[in-house]
Amino acid sequence: QVQLQELGPGLVKPSQTLSLTCTVSGGSITTNYYNWRWIRQPPGKGLEWMGVIRYDGSTNYSPSLKSRTSISRDTSKNQFSLQLSSVTPEDTGLYYCVGGPAYNYWGQGTQVTVSS
Repeated sequence: QVQLQELGPGLVKPSQTLSLTCTVSGGSITTNYYNWRWIRQPPGKGLEWMGVIRYDGSTNYSPSLKSRTSISRDTSKNQFSLQLSSVTPEDTGLYYCVGGPAYNYWGQGTQVTVSS
């Protein structure tokens, strides 16, 4: 059973860079056709897809976040990470890592608050 676990700071100051890491167990992030995503949910709003890193290391980002977002991976640790730069209070929300050939496996989510 594939399991995902997000890790990161709960509080980030405005203008700083948010960094989150997702550790994957029970499966490899290089498994063919398995893709690894970051999705967030601002308070009171719906889910927002942020970006993906695929099994081959290629990436795609939401157009609205592309200029501030970077997703990378460490295959030796079976982890993938999100960096979101120049954060504002509008980046506050619950952040999920999601993986699989579709949206099969979800982390429990980690709360991120942007505040001074």
